Order: sequence, then C-alpha cells, then structure tokens
Amino acid sequence: MPYSVFISGAAQGIGAEIARLFHKKGFKVGIYDINEEQAQVLAEQLGENAKAGYLDVSNHRQWQIALQEFKSWAGELNILINNAGILYSGAFENTSIQSHHRTIDINVKGVLNGCHAALPHLQQAHYARVINLSSASAIYGQADLASYSASKFAVRGLTEALDVEWQKYNIRVLDVMPLFVQTNMVKDMDAGSIQNIGVDLTPADVAKQVLHLAQQKDHALIPTHTPVGIKTKLMYQLSSLSPQFLNRLTNIFLAKR
Repeated sequence: MPYSVFISGAAQGIGAEIARLFHKKGFKVGIYDINEEQAQVLAEQLGENAKAGYLDVSNHRQWQIALQEFKSWAGELNILINNAGILYSGAFENTSIQSHHRTIDINVKGVLNGCHAALPHLQQAHYARVINLSSASAIYGQADLASYSASKFAVRGLTEALDVEWQKYNIRVLDVMPLFVQTNMVKDMDAGSIQNIGVDLTPADVAKQVLHLAQQKDHALIPTHTPVGIKTKLMYQLSSLSPQFLNRLTNIFLAKR
C-alpha cells in the first residue's frame, strides 16, 4: 500500500507544489484547504490518488472530520504536513490586533490542532511522520513581521517538544525552515528584511526538502530542523555560533530600509 500524506493549506503555493511532488512519487495525497473549490481543481488535475476537502485549520473539530474522511479514503494516515499559514507585514502598531490574532489562530493553533487531531491516526499507522512548515523567521525575531515571526517560533518549539515526546510512539516530528519563498504571501510585503535579503527560493525548493524528510527512513539521521536554501542555512549556523548581541545587530542591519 502506498504511503499517504495529508497537507493543510494545499490549494496553492508551497502546499500545492508539495501535493504535486508527492503525487508524482506515488503517494496518496490529501489536498485540504479553506478554499475547497481551488483544492478540488488541483485534485482533479492530479487525478487518481488525490483527494480534496475543506479545512479551516483554526477549527479543531474540522480537523477531526477532515482527517477521518481522508483516512477512510486512503486506508491510513502516514504523513501530516502542517503547511497552512498567513503573513501580515509592516510596523507592529500599524497592523490591526485582529490581524495579529488571526496569525496566531492559523499559524499556531492550526498546527496545534493538526497534531492533536492526527495523533490517534498516526499511532495506528505502520509508518508515521509529522512535518511542519516553520521559517527562517524562527531563527531570530524579525522586525515588521513580529506576529508572523512569533508564530513560527511557536511552531519550532512545538516541533522540538513533540519530536521528543512522541519518540514513545515511533513518530518523528520535524520542520523545514525556508527563507522567503516566491508565493503570493510575500507579494507587496512591507519589511526591510525582504528588500535586503531578496526572494530566491521557489515552492519546488521547499517541496523537495519536505519529500526528502518524508522518505528518510533512518530516524537517527534526521535533524529536527532543516533550513532550506543557502542563505537560511548560513543564518541558522551563524545564529548558533554568534553571541546574542551580534545576532541582534545583524538583524537590525537586515531590517534597515
């Protein structure tokens, strides 16, 4: 039986590219999104072994319904990819509190809901893994991306905690940490860091890394965090070696307009 993968926020951008790549590699693919119509279009394009459905990741009950529906179709749930996310940029005080709250509802509560609802299904699978979409913004807090950066630090922390906690179930919980990716989410982004660093990664770059983590069988060889792209890898390594004041100065420089 081919492995199955359930992807949240899979109707477009990185999620859609992940769905295409996994389907090409023979996985049964669940394409779930709040935009169900667009998810259905993608599933129809892929054809056999692709199933679309509705999912508002901020709603735990909808997660339960979607995962049960997918498992009934696929046979079991092997890989959960928490991809759904949003981004608001600009000065913290100029961003509405409702937008800050929505960031937490989707980027943090969405991942919490997904992991919590998926665990009973993952425990029953003969092979199980969770891959969360974190970000290079979880290396050091990013100016003009405050709540987004905070949300990705939360994803990073949850990933580390569950990766340890779920060892008893033989389930690895991993994340990928890309820098800015060429998607609609970063268009017209109001942050100095994107102007200074640029947007070099494509959704395909991220999807390839996610697939690699999904296919890697030796648990001991897989790092919990995987930076995506040369710039992100460099930032990740330097942050672990540099003193905190130097990391702060570096990020002040990157945020300058």
